[in-house]
Amino acid sequence: MSLGDDHQSSGDYGGTGGTRVRLPEGEGVPRRSGRSSSRGLVTVVGVVVLLIAAIAFANRGGGDSASSEGGDADKPRTSATAPTGTQPVRAGFAHDEQGAQSAAANYAVALGSDGMFDKARRHEIVQALADSGSVGRLQSGFDADYSAAFLRKIGLNENGKAPAGVTFVNRTLPAGTKVTSFGDSVATVEVWCNGLFGLTGEKTTNPVTNSWFTVTMRLSWNGSDWKVAETSQKSGPTPVPGDSPVSGSDEMSKAVQEFGGFTYAR
Repeated sequence: MSLGDDHQSSGDYGGTGGTRVRLPEGEGVPRRSGRSSSRGLVTVVGVVVLLIAAIAFANRGGGDSASSEGGDADKPRTSATAPTGTQPVRAGFAHDEQGAQSAAANYAVALGSDGMFDKARRHEIVQALADSGSVGRLQSGFDADYSAAFLRKIGLNENGKAPAGVTFVNRTLPAGTKVTSFGDSVATVEVWCNGLFGLTGEKTTNPVTNSWFTVTMRLSWNGSDWKVAETSQKSGPTPVPGDSPVSGSDEMSKAVQEFGGFTYAR
């Protein structure tokens, strides 16, 4: 039963246990003038309260109205971002559990981006995020995952590019993080993620779909930052799908172009 249903079922007339009786006017039944007087008093008190609140609001802060009258000069300006986003400035994540969670969330976004489908860009990402002792192993593993055969299977060329008139989207959106173990030099963090993957276009056989998965990262502290030593992935937890209507290819293509993807998460 929904909240609305429950409210309706308990909203019967006289539902508080009392019974209201409406007496007919006239026929010898006198009016009770005291009731109307109390209503008048309540009205007056209400007006006074409103006036006090209005005066307090007008005098609050003193500078709010002036700033609002200054036009749009001080309002934040928004602008569209490119689908690939821009690399943020990294100064290293904190050497604590919060820092490890932030690092894992950010690294999940980068390792789950469309840049991983281009060999040169993939190597840049791995070189930037991986622990020095794990770079070779992680890089060779990712190279095997993103093989030419796999790229052809999902509709991309050997360089990870989509055909003309088609947009490829692969985005990882962290929903939460959990530290499963933490030490001074090593931490293991799970990142629960939602992902978008596919090709936009009228004739694509791989339309954009969403999935839920959990990325587990073992991070190592190199003296100034957390770096990826090992990563794995499993499906779920997956929520019940909602009843939102599926968007057409044109609307999805427009969304992918206009809503720039994130290059960092937390």
